[in-house]
Amino acid sequence: MGKTTAEKIFASHLVEEPFPGAKVLRLDVVMCHEITTPIAIADLVARGKDRVFDPTKIKAVIDHVTPSKDSKTATQAKILREWARRQGIRDFFDVGANGVCHALFPEKGFIRPGYTIIMGDSHTCTHGAFGAFAAGVGTTDLEVGILKGVCAFREPKTIRINLNGTLPRGVYAKDVILFVIGQLGVNGATDRVMEFRGPVVDAMSMESRMTLTNMAIEAGGTSGICMPDEVTVDYLWPFIMDQFPSKEAALAEYRTWWSDEDASYDKIYDFDVSALEPLVTYGYKPDQVKTVTEMAGTPVDQIYLGSCTNGRIEDLRVAASMLKGRTLHPKVRGILSPATPKIFQDALKEGLIDIFMQAGFCVTNPTCGACLGMSTGVLAEGEVCAATTNRNFQGRMGKGGMVHLLSPASSIAAAIEGKIADPRKYLPE
Repeated sequence: MGKTTAEKIFASHLVEEPFPGAKVLRLDVVMCHEITTPIAIADLVARGKDRVFDPTKIKAVIDHVTPSKDSKTATQAKILREWARRQGIRDFFDVGANGVCHALFPEKGFIRPGYTIIMGDSHTCTHGAFGAFAAGVGTTDLEVGILKGVCAFREPKTIRINLNGTLPRGVYAKDVILFVIGQLGVNGATDRVMEFRGPVVDAMSMESRMTLTNMAIEAGGTSGICMPDEVTVDYLWPFIMDQFPSKEAALAEYRTWWSDEDASYDKIYDFDVSALEPLVTYGYKPDQVKTVTEMAGTPVDQIYLGSCTNGRIEDLRVAASMLKGRTLHPKVRGILSPATPKIFQDALKEGLIDIFMQAGFCVTNPTCGACLGMSTGVLAEGEVCAATTNRNFQGRMGKGGMVHLLSPASSIAAAIEGKIADPRKYLPE
């Protein structure tokens, strides 16, 4: 019997199995940010274990509230900052160099096919887009990872999701993952790896694949995984070119992580997305999904473009192409947060930032703040936001606020009209 990608990674990283079903894995990367890591740091210090297993394998960033908004968040940042210096963590990204963790760390080349990755953040599943096993963990597991470089998991079964056909005009990775979550439900992949396959995935950029895997957790998934291919190699090539004689050699090695043809899956779903329409959430769960046609006319107060789901350069390019020469609806405020400094710089060079500002958008630094209602875009009670983020839980972006999740293209249609609208009529020919 063949193995899935997740099973191959578990087998190659297994340190021990202290009792049936509990597998202790060696970790390749431990990621940290200033919201969840300071709790782990404080506990390690209190236990007299203020050390790290390998400073080169720990990546840290201040990204959730940046710059700090008050004394409490400044203290959280200070704890992480001083710890990173104390432990000699080279890959620490402070204010000015920081970006949204799940966009910044792949951009820096820290992720590889076959890696094991943990972070005290549920959207760590994003990094499975590279053919890695990446999972969000709690404080205790994070502490052990920092100290010992291992983490215990129950080996998850894998759900295979075949995405067939071709994406219609105006439909993007965000629409695809909203569709999948709508089909599976928010608990449909609980304790499972979601393996995305098929011609639609093959045709996607790494940015789009990261959008897919980013929201695996919203269906309950432990991780999302895509097969590493030529697209993966091209994205990683600046970081791996000294390790391989050619891209073909890199691809040959990375293909060893592919699921075997005779691998066993818990479930297999086949979806043809050729007739898929732009989608948007309507309630307080990510599986509550309708077409923009069904939701057309729903008023919005704020547009938010950014996050680890849709704050990358391809997202900004799509949005700017629609917004060029147009302005925000007078009753709507727009907020753009490019996910990393490089994305911000690239958008500046391409003239995209000017398009957003001419249209009336507020352009902020890279931050997670608005997505979880901490800063830089919090809603007032009763306000509605059309957001390219990943969660629409009640009060997610502010107490009493409502969030509609949609693609960057659909967010711009809402920005222009002041209500949910079909983006296809605004796409350039």
